[in-house]
Amino acid sequence: MNLEDKVCLVTGGTRGIGAAAAIVLAEQGADVAIVGRHLDAEAEATQALIIQTGRRCVLISADMSRQDDAARCVDETVAALGGLDVLIHSAGGPAPGGFMDVSPEVWYSAFDTHVHAVFYLARAAVPFIRERGEGSIILISSAAGLRGCLGASAYGVVKGALIHFTRVLARELADSNIRVNCVAPGIIRTRFHDSMTPEAKQHNLANRIPLHREGTSEDVADAILMLVKNDFITGETITIDGGMTMRIV
Repeated sequence: MNLEDKVCLVTGGTRGIGAAAAIVLAEQGADVAIVGRHLDAEAEATQALIIQTGRRCVLISADMSRQDDAARCVDETVAALGGLDVLIHSAGGPAPGGFMDVSPEVWYSAFDTHVHAVFYLARAAVPFIRERGEGSIILISSAAGLRGCLGASAYGVVKGALIHFTRVLARELADSNIRVNCVAPGIIRTRFHDSMTPEAKQHNLANRIPLHREGTSEDVADAILMLVKNDFITGETITIDGGMTMRIV
């Protein structure tokens, strides 16, 4: 897909991986709508970086766990930017607690934010993307969805669900020339991992990640861009984790 003059909607696009993806899409010539729950100074700074590329950018405040907010994001994007070609769902958050400890509220909230949001968003977005004759949807999973994650059972389950959701959507939307792919980041240098102790970080670098470094939001954004642009990839999950999930010793 040539991104010149295309329209992209990025949930969780005000910071972290979502922001990096939104910026790289704009650098490729796309207009971008970025969605955040709170439109603070960081969101405005991301918008400014996108506008500096010469492309249009709109900020949308919404809670992706709410069906009406998800549909409104799509409607506002189309109204402001004239259509929709690419949907990237990067909104999310932690869901702490092992299986026997996690509260039902955290469990249900994780599904609302990570899985149900895709159901709402895709239902609203697909008719508009279909009108364009081609399109791309990218979901953000996690290495935790591939291998599990001690102390965060709900997070691992919902991220695993997104990987299979990718395959289901890809198969159903292929006849409409809409490709659906997924990225599964490992330990990425974002606010999500701010609570990790220095000792834990050092352990990860020395023992868990073969490349011995944390990833960056830009590392993930580069993979997202490749999946958006390559017209012959669909139903795939790309792992961006420095080799962590393939390590057995």
